[in-house]
Amino acid sequence: MGKITLKQAAQWCGGRVDEKYADVEFLGANNDTRVLQPGQLFIVLQGARDGHDFIPAAMEKGAAAVLCSRKVGDYPAIYVDDPRTALGNIAREEIRRLGCKVVGITGSVGKSTTKEMIACVLESTFKVSKTPANHNNDIGMPMAILAMPEDTEVAVLEMGMNHFGEIEYLSKIAKPDVAVIINIGTMHIEFLGTQKGIRQAKMEIVKGMSPLGMLLLNGDDILLRYLDEEPLQRITYFGQSDGCAVRAYDVVQDGEWLKFRAEAGRLRFPVEMHLEGEHFVNDAMAAITVGLKLAVSVERIQTSLAQFQNMSGRQEIFQQDGYTIIKDCYNAGPESMAAALAVLGNKPGRRIAVLGDMLELGDCAQAEHYRIGRIAAEKADMVFAYGPNGKRVLNGTITSGMPESKSRAFEDRDALIEALKRAAKPGDVMLFKGSRGMHMELILEGFLKKE
Repeated sequence: MGKITLKQAAQWCGGRVDEKYADVEFLGANNDTRVLQPGQLFIVLQGARDGHDFIPAAMEKGAAAVLCSRKVGDYPAIYVDDPRTALGNIAREEIRRLGCKVVGITGSVGKSTTKEMIACVLESTFKVSKTPANHNNDIGMPMAILAMPEDTEVAVLEMGMNHFGEIEYLSKIAKPDVAVIINIGTMHIEFLGTQKGIRQAKMEIVKGMSPLGMLLLNGDDILLRYLDEEPLQRITYFGQSDGCAVRAYDVVQDGEWLKFRAEAGRLRFPVEMHLEGEHFVNDAMAAITVGLKLAVSVERIQTSLAQFQNMSGRQEIFQQDGYTIIKDCYNAGPESMAAALAVLGNKPGRRIAVLGDMLELGDCAQAEHYRIGRIAAEKADMVFAYGPNGKRVLNGTITSGMPESKSRAFEDRDALIEALKRAAKPGDVMLFKGSRGMHMELILEGFLKKE
């Protein structure tokens, strides 16, 4: 990452800096004093508490300077009206200064996995920087940009949202050369009204792109295949459907290996990945398409995907204490929940689904939890539902013929953990999945904890 002076950053964001501190330099930025590193710019934000209250602690931790809206002590600082917007402006100018290619990724389900696959493929050929963990919003993505090394050749940036205008804001900061939309699901429909509304919000990714940019869309998603308005950018479709320019076919799950063949024009080649679930195919096709567009060789694409390992918390499958655990606790929506249940359903042994609520579904919540309950009844031998919508899941399982003794709903975490400990036996396969706000990882930890 390059050092930036306060004077330079202030010019980029329209801020003011005291002349005696103009030449102070910072490396990266952070808004959390708990993880702030020495030399970083501390970003003051308004949350449950006024971020200005944390300035002394940030300086004690070694912050180089502060980005804030009012003076608190005699510290190196950039003064602006809105630190959030100023952070975005600084990041926009920094990524322009780096001069790297930018790949932007959005979609309803699987953004982070697709980002990781794309980065994995590109790392075989380029110096790549990417957004870490869930740094995909108006604070996280700019901070990720300010952490990028000087020699970054390609930036792979995940862009998330739950309201209109958010991806447009991120796109205008990053100005993607390549944009990928992997699907249009129902997550965040509470705030966006309809799936077409979600598509409209996702399509904002083109707002910061040049007309010469490349837009890569999932051709299996009918909402992306048939757009209301054609964007200026060139569209390339990837997927498993006929007519996709980059297409997967002969998909087979061979034990723990997902295998398929890919074709793009005259190119045809096999792909093998150590992942379970056909839902990963389109994520891989997005990565293959980006790789081919940026001239990564087929051999390097194949090797990268064969070595790919998913991020922690996203469909980790492991053995412990005689159980096979499918840990998929990072997030959940109807599409990803159905995909995870399909993976569970293909496992030998007694199958137990531990399902937390799917959040931000608005008026669709009751119907979607009921539908997931019906799917769970087909894929699992026992279902434990957790959260205010757990009874809707329970109703779905019972309607589908699952005995009431095999399906239970809980709103108390400790009661659920105790019930799991009584019901589960070594040899069982257990899926733990729910929205991030349900903290399903705590249920898993409680279940595995020795007395």
